[in-house]
Amino acid sequence: MRYRRARLEGGTYFFTVNLAIRTATLLTDRIDDLRSVLREVKRRHPLHIDAVVVLPDHLHAAWTLPPDDADYPLRWALIKAGFSRRLPSGERCRLSRRRKGERGLWQRRYWSM
Repeated sequence: MRYRRARLEGGTYFFTVNLAIRTATLLTDRIDDLRSVLREVKRRHPLHIDAVVVLPDHLHAAWTLPPDDADYPLRWALIKAGFSRRLPSGERCRLSRRRKGERGLWQRRYWSM
């Protein structure tokens, strides 16, 4: 399935990103890891974080990208992967995810506006 998403260089975007297990508290329990990953991604792929709200099982973020850049999917992929690598494995994971080398921490999709 192909999702239609707005892609405007230098645009400001609002996102909601969820953990796969909505009763988990990983984002607040491991907030230092999340902050560290965000800093690393920002250093390699600049963006301005206009606002972020981190809740136990999901987060909301508003970003503005540089004038010549619209690649927010890359940034989210790096954030999700970087955060996941900092956690011990062991969560339940469907075979379809394992075949793709994914873990079961994040919902695959995210909401953007």
